[in-house]
Amino acid sequence: MGYGSQQIKELEHTIAKIDCDAIVVATPIDIRRIMKLDKPAVRVGYKIEERSKPTLEKILSEWFKQLPS
Repeated sequence: MGYGSQQIKELEHTIAKIDCDAIVVATPIDIRRIMKLDKPAVRVGYKIEERSKPTLEKILSEWFKQLPS
C-alpha cells in the first residue's frame, strides 16, 4: 500500500497546518523520506497484543468469507 503523489501533497499540507510541537510518525513507511515536514518528527514502532475474543484476524477472516467472489 503506497501513497500517490496527490495524497503525499495533501498529507504534507495537512501536517503543515497543524499547530503542534512535534510529529509522531507511526505509518507503515517513514513519511519523512517522501515529504518535507516543517516540524520535528520522530518515528515510532508498535505491536498489537490482542486480549479479547474474537481476535481481529478471526473477525476479518469471517468478513472476507462473506464478500462476493
